[in-house]
Amino acid sequence: MSELLSTYALVLKDFRSELRTRYAINALTMFVVTAVAVIMFALREETPGNDVLAGMFWVVVFFTGMSGLSRSFVSEEERGTSLTLQLVASSTVVYFGKLLFNVGLTLAMVLAVTILYMIVFSGFVIQTFSIFVVTVVLGSTGLASAATIIAAIIAKANTRGTLYPVLSFPILIVLLMTVMSATAKALDGMELAAAYGDFVVLVSYSLVMTAGSWILFDYVWKD
Repeated sequence: MSELLSTYALVLKDFRSELRTRYAINALTMFVVTAVAVIMFALREETPGNDVLAGMFWVVVFFTGMSGLSRSFVSEEERGTSLTLQLVASSTVVYFGKLLFNVGLTLAMVLAVTILYMIVFSGFVIQTFSIFVVTVVLGSTGLASAATIIAAIIAKANTRGTLYPVLSFPILIVLLMTVMSATAKALDGMELAAAYGDFVVLVSYSLVMTAGSWILFDYVWKD
């Protein structure tokens, strides 16, 4: 029970810190707007198919996440609070606190990208809402789980901005291909059962990544 309360306190602390500084929020907002604007100008009068729209959607989500999700640990190093956090909280509390914060941030980011896409691209019409919602929830969880452990790894590196997307892409490639496939099915209006295979992959990815990250986190965080 005490660890649950400590995890909640850490998540609350991170959200309050983010609302005060707005570093990640501003970075995510600017990148989303810029990326969508570049895609819009590149396409001009062309009308891309659902596969292309789904692919571009998650590419924007990926690179946007790379611009802000690392802040969960990098900010602790910059403020010099990482040692204090190691003393007052267990590795489990820190990992799941940061994970929950990143999941919330990722869901907000995907929601913002979705709204902007629906406004800018007339062809981006979600016909099977259930597939899209499940894909977003599972995809955001998987993205956040990978992003959290990678952020902890690169937090002490001097070239954080370069390392983060380089290390993340090979780990996230399976997740990205799966969410692109499921999103295309949602845009095509397929039945929910058609995406079951994609959902199994996403659930398995999230479970394996979260469990593996939790096991390794104590070594990453303290060493």
